[in-house]
Amino acid sequence: MKTQNANQIVRTLLLKENLTLTKLAEMLSTGGRKYYQQTLSAKLIKGTLRVNELLEICNLLKYDIEFKKISM
Repeated sequence: MKTQNANQIVRTLLLKENLTLTKLAEMLSTGGRKYYQQTLSAKLIKGTLRVNELLEICNLLKYDIEFKKISM
């Protein structure tokens, strides 16, 4: 199984939804906190995106995160 980081996950979702990081930042900004494309991009590149932010992005784009046990 290939492990993905938050950057890969978010960028894959953006491709699937035909959205840009700029548009995602605008969509996230409607929740009361202001997001900027540059800040969001830096968090993804540095690996500092918080779990609650990833959950918010998934919820906003109507995706669910599923955890399942790895079979060996």
